[in-house]
Amino acid sequence: MEIRCGQCGRLLAKGTGTIEIKCPRCRTINHVRAASPEDRPERADKECSRGPTAL
Repeated sequence: MEIRCGQCGRLLAKGTGTIEIKCPRCRTINHVRAASPEDRPERADKECSRGPTAL
């Protein structure tokens, strides 16, 4: 499954399972949970939050 940022749509990773990843483009923290390969959300927009803007 492709994991894309819920804010900007950038491809972040490919795989399955539970992932929490911060988008390097817009700094949104994306949470993705896929129980099986059939659960294939196109984007991680169900659960995302803006992270701090400073590095």
